Amino acid sequence: MRPTASGVTAVLMAAAVGVVAWEVAASGAAPREPLYEVYAFRYATLPDFPVEALIAGADPARRLDIAMAVWLLKGPGGKNVLVDTGFHHPELLKKWRVKDFITVPEALAKVGLRPEDISDVIITHMHWDHAGGVDLFPHARVWIQKDEWTFYSNSKNQNAGISAADVAALPEIQERGRLVLVAGDREVIPGITVYLGGKHTYGAQYVGVRSAAGTVVMASDAVYLYENLEKSLPIAQTLDAGANLEAQKRMKAIASSPRLIVPGHDPEVFIRFPKPGSGVARIE
Repeated sequence: MRPTASGVTAVLMAAAVGVVAWEVAASGAAPREPLYEVYAFRYATLPDFPVEALIAGADPARRLDIAMAVWLLKGPGGKNVLVDTGFHHPELLKKWRVKDFITVPEALAKVGLRPEDISDVIITHMHWDHAGGVDLFPHARVWIQKDEWTFYSNSKNQNAGISAADVAALPEIQERGRLVLVAGDREVIPGITVYLGGKHTYGAQYVGVRSAAGTVVMASDAVYLYENLEKSLPIAQTLDAGANLEAQKRMKAIASSPRLIVPGHDPEVFIRFPKPGSGVARIE
């Protein structure tokens, strides 16, 4: 018996569906991770900073007005992830002769965000200029490496780089169920991964995020300046220079392009990524 025209059509349609299903299965297709817009915010300047404190072996005579920065990962569905929280304590402003200071909430207002809009905060390390103001974001989950928090919550391990006020803020955040302690490398939020490494502090981490331009790496203080990366020079303030260079090498493998590795204090970031401007750089 010969098949009817309608029967042939049905068979062909079924075969086509089968081919599509096979192609999806063969490619391992799955829902894609969200893409984030990535921004750097310059909220202050430390003037006349010695470059030898940033790059191991640098000329002691070199000075640089360094950028104080935080980073925003702006995702779909109101997901606004802040990487580090800057500082705001008055005594630090005076001690470091800070110029051009605005608070991090004032910086975020440039892209229309309030502190209440921040869903998550990732603290790369406990230094005063990265963990200050962690208490200013009332709804945010706070992610930090367990080793970093455990080590510096012990007052015997605190030094001039650690603010007691910043350390004191975290137990209250923990009591409210918003502190998340991370053990090593982990995708903490879909599309956002933290990596342990660099040894700037005991348990410092850096951050990788998926964007339309590819994977961007927020190096924070694991890389102070582009010069560290371009000349393979360890940062001056590290517990292990070899480990710092290994972290830099790994960042180059993680990032989709070397240009998408964002150092922690280089004013050049805001020249290489000039838009939208006014102290805000979109990394793209």
